[in-house]
Amino acid sequence: MGDIRKKYDAALKAKIALEAVKGDKTIREISSAYGVHSNQIMKWKKQLLAELPSIFSNKQAKAEKEQAELEAELYRQIGQLKVELEWLKKKSVILSGGKA
Repeated sequence: MGDIRKKYDAALKAKIALEAVKGDKTIREISSAYGVHSNQIMKWKKQLLAELPSIFSNKQAKAEKEQAELEAELYRQIGQLKVELEWLKKKSVILSGGKA
């Protein structure tokens, strides 16, 4: 016989784990309501509590990374514009017969 484990989507896992964290119902009541074994609910609750702080730090890290990427792109564009400006200045001198 194959493995008959049920698959639960992330949204349902989060909902069940959050109910367990809130403590309005017992784990047994939540287990009965959703048909999920109490051990599984405790694992999801533990995972939720362990990963919760990273939600906020990941947002901050992502924002900082995006800012750094934006700055790097802007500096690249500035460098490109400087090169183009110098090229145009030289081209202008050549076209004006050496008079800048």
